[in-house]
Amino acid sequence: MSDIRYGLIGCGNMGSGHANTLTSGAIRGAALTAVCDASADRRVWLRERYPSVTVFDTTEALLDSGLVDAVIVATPHFDHPKDAIAAFRRGLHVLIEKPAGVSAGRVRLMNEAAAASGRRFGIMYNQRMNPLYQKVRDLIASGELGEIRRTNWIITDWYRPQAYYDSGSWRATWAGEGGGVLLNQCPHQLDLWQWTTGLMPSRIRAFCHFGKHRDIEVEDEVTAYVEYPNGATGVFITTTGETPGTNRYEVTGDRGKLVVENGRLTFWRLRESEPEFNARNTVPFDRPEEWKIEFPNLGPSPEHAGILQNFTDALLNGAPLLAPGEEGILGLSISNAMHLSAWREEWVDLPLDEAAFETELQRRIDTSRGRG
Repeated sequence: MSDIRYGLIGCGNMGSGHANTLTSGAIRGAALTAVCDASADRRVWLRERYPSVTVFDTTEALLDSGLVDAVIVATPHFDHPKDAIAAFRRGLHVLIEKPAGVSAGRVRLMNEAAAASGRRFGIMYNQRMNPLYQKVRDLIASGELGEIRRTNWIITDWYRPQAYYDSGSWRATWAGEGGGVLLNQCPHQLDLWQWTTGLMPSRIRAFCHFGKHRDIEVEDEVTAYVEYPNGATGVFITTTGETPGTNRYEVTGDRGKLVVENGRLTFWRLRESEPEFNARNTVPFDRPEEWKIEFPNLGPSPEHAGILQNFTDALLNGAPLLAPGEEGILGLSISNAMHLSAWREEWVDLPLDEAAFETELQRRIDTSRGRG
C-alpha cells in the first residue's frame, strides 16, 4: 500500500504542529495532502507555507475531496465528535486530538459511529508513548506491585497567568472550552491514571474551585477523592494557579510502591506481600523487608510523532493501536464525574449518568460569556 494520505482538520497550535511533523518526512508511510481551517487568514498562511498541500475552506470540502485516506481532527473540543462522525460516515480513518470531546454522552455517539464504520480510530494520547508510564503500566499489569491499594497524583505544574486566558475570548469559558484545567490541561493525566492501573473509579467526590485564582468561568483548582471497585482509594489534585508546581504520581500496592517524579521512576519492592507479612508477624513495629529500585533513564518519549507513526503503522500493516480512540471516553468520564460532583456537592457514581452531566453543563453554556 502507498503512503497514507492525511487530511488535517483545524490548523491552530496543535494542528500546525502535526502539519510540520507530517511534511518533515518524520512519519514513515505518511503524507499530508489536504488541510482546512475556519480562518481565512490562516488559510492564506497555510497556502504559503505548504504549497504542495491542498487547502480547503470547510471540513466538508476536505472530507468529500477524495484526497485523503485518514484525517486528524484538531478543532476546538466541542467539535471533535462532530468532525469525527462526519469523517467516519465517509469511510475515512480518524485520529482525534485530546480531549475526545466535552461530554461522555457526545463522545459515546462518536464511538458508535467509529464501530459502525469499520475504520481505525485513534486519539492523540501522546503521553502513552512515554517510557516512564509504559513501565508503570507494565509493572502493575505483570503483578509486580500486587493488588492496588492507593493512587495519588499531584499535578500542579500547569501554571497559567491571566494573560494566557485573556489571549482568546473563548478561553476558560463553558461555551468555548467546556471546562478548565480538567479538560484543557489534565486529559493526559486522567487518561494515564486509569491506563497505567487498569482501574476506573466506582465513585468520585470532587471539590472544584471556579475562577479561584483567575478571572475565568471554569475550574482552576481541583481536589478529588475516588474509590475503586476493589476497595482501593485515590486522590487527584491539580491547579493552574500555583507555582512552582509539582508532578508526582504514586501507586501503592500490597507488594510495594511506585513513584514517578522529576522524570524518574522509583519502585519500593516488598520481599513479601503486606497481607502475608502481617499474618505471620508477631513483632510490634516490625515491617516487611523492602528494596529501593531506581530505574535508569528509560529513554526519550516520541510524543505526538510516536502516536502518528503508530496510527500510520496500524493503517498500513495492522499494528495494534497504543491509543484507541474509543478509550478517550474513560478519562473524560472521570473529569465529567468530577465536575458533576462539584456542581451538585455530592458523590457521583461511575458509570456516569451522562444525561445528568449534559443537563448541568448546558446550564452553564447558556449563561457563558463565551457564547458566540
